[in-house]
Amino acid sequence: MDIELKKEETPLKKNFDFVDTIRCISMIGIVFEHSASMWGIKYASQNDTWIQISTMQFWKFATIAFFLIAGFLINYKFTEYTPIQYLKRRFRNTIKPWLFWIAVLVILNLIHGAIIYLKGGKDLFGGNISAYFIEEFRYILFESSFWFILNFLICISILLVFKKYIYKLWFGLFWAIVSLIYSLNLYHEWFVTHHSAALFGFVFFLWLGVYLNRYYDRVMHIIYKVKWSWVLIINILFFLLSCAEVMYLMHHGSKDEYNTLRVSNILYSLSMFVLLLKMGSVKFIDKRLKPRTSTFGIYLIHQVLIIRLLPEIFKWNDWNTTTFTVIGNISYSIMRFLIVYSLSFILTRMILKTKQGWIVGG
Repeated sequence: MDIELKKEETPLKKNFDFVDTIRCISMIGIVFEHSASMWGIKYASQNDTWIQISTMQFWKFATIAFFLIAGFLINYKFTEYTPIQYLKRRFRNTIKPWLFWIAVLVILNLIHGAIIYLKGGKDLFGGNISAYFIEEFRYILFESSFWFILNFLICISILLVFKKYIYKLWFGLFWAIVSLIYSLNLYHEWFVTHHSAALFGFVFFLWLGVYLNRYYDRVMHIIYKVKWSWVLIINILFFLLSCAEVMYLMHHGSKDEYNTLRVSNILYSLSMFVLLLKMGSVKFIDKRLKPRTSTFGIYLIHQVLIIRLLPEIFKWNDWNTTTFTVIGNISYSIMRFLIVYSLSFILTRMILKTKQGWIVGG
């Protein structure tokens, strides 16, 4: 058994260098999306609206790509560990750091509220301490990016429970249909369209990553045979289709027009993933940005910086995004992204050098 495992581990290190590149690019997209200042802003000009949508849509492949690459990586873990062993490892490497940074954000919010109160502002707890903390945890768990860690773990647990069916096509088809139900819900609103309601919407992409790992050689043989020109054309077409769907949903009063599980965005995300697979490993990214050890820490820290640091740097009266031009908002979004990503990366690297590296998954 040990010999078999060693044989499986060797190709992972030799042939799958692209994993770190995709992981890093996906995280850049996720941080930019969360740092952007253009959410909910309405422009009178149709051209400005198209520029706004194009900017936001460009990175919308990142979340699905991240689930795909996560599924690709956990395939071997499913064969090496029992479900209980795997979940124990996940608790140590994922849940504990996740809970730590949630606690950090709650404490920082509490300090911020106390400062406002001492300056003569509103009552810190609004007269109800328990209601205050319930709302704090509700917001962090379901409204912020911390939700996707919980969602990710739920998706993994589902695959573990149905482990014996994981390589069955009908199993993947079932979860693809579940994802499409969320896509259709954007038009019919059978239930809430918020991302926290998409509890099972990302299981399919995790499964697809596992399936891709199993048939990696066959898939890459097909991808390498496809010309770059066709890959780029298909990506451009799906990108334009995604932008058009955002515009359509926007004009029809949708409250979640940029939802990741739009049909057009699923197609765009999958085509972008193919492009990234064909591109392969980027040595600069792997060596300088060290995504293998830094990605999880960046994800955990970036939301804390967005919620607590950025408002202190960019005071609202001086940085009113509703008065900016679309180009001004794009520039502002890039500035916010550079601050958040750079600080998240630096803090993660610094923490990893200490004995407390576990708080960023080290």
